[in-house]
Amino acid sequence: MTTMNLSKSALPLRRRLTDRLATVLIVGAVLLACVPLGLVTYQVVKAGAGIMSWEFLTEDTPASARRTGGGMGPAIVGTLLITGMAALMAIPLGVLGAIYLNEYGKTSPLAKFIRTMADVMTGVPSIVMGLFIYVVWVLTFEERTGFAAALALACLMLPVVIRSTEEILRLVPDELRAGSLALGARRWRTTVTVVLPAAISGITSGALLAIARAAGETAPLIVTAGVVYTVNTNLFEGENTALPAQIFSNATQPFAAAQERAWGAALTLVVIVLLFTIIARAISARFAIKEH
Repeated sequence: MTTMNLSKSALPLRRRLTDRLATVLIVGAVLLACVPLGLVTYQVVKAGAGIMSWEFLTEDTPASARRTGGGMGPAIVGTLLITGMAALMAIPLGVLGAIYLNEYGKTSPLAKFIRTMADVMTGVPSIVMGLFIYVVWVLTFEERTGFAAALALACLMLPVVIRSTEEILRLVPDELRAGSLALGARRWRTTVTVVLPAAISGITSGALLAIARAAGETAPLIVTAGVVYTVNTNLFEGENTALPAQIFSNATQPFAAAQERAWGAALTLVVIVLLFTIIARAISARFAIKEH
């Protein structure tokens, strides 16, 4: 009796110790993963905060790297225009592709091929995608443009949107589809009026996170858009620029003024990506509240 009671009392104690040890290890792993992010963020804020001003956000970039002053107005405008155009191309195609994969194609050979290609494209380095657009588009029309850069970013965003949207659509309960079909609705109407509204929060969040990721890409922009120092709002004519390209261009210069602008551009890009992430979370939370 005594031995049995001791073994029973020791079992919960062992479980509690195991749970606490697992909790400590998990928290430690999370903190360890946050250390590099915290150090990078600290350095970017420390080095870039000094140059931040309204003039820096709106003025043209000096053509001479050794000149002091100037700003990142053209790069900020270019980042928003190029990323926005890429989103207009990638998000509708990605959502439609995910709808086909989850609602229609399912396990068909074409659906399997699309999934495989999406997985492959997800792992393709961004410079390879940039070189692909350079060969197919830039060399064909003999001009670097903002639209060429948008094409490269759209190719990077497309597989992310497809796979994330497909995973969200899988989470929609089949009972909702069955109920709509039982009422006589066609499959396309069920998809539009039942499935998509139920998954809209996840789709929106995934799309905005894909935009945030694309906004920070550097290599495709350098080979497809080039670098300019004044605002160019025409994506189809003339070279353009963006924050990642300006960061690379200024950071590689030996002049203190150029490196200061690079840190300021890096901080601006971090803030833009952070805003995209916050907006994605806010939209997701708002739709989740409405659904409940």
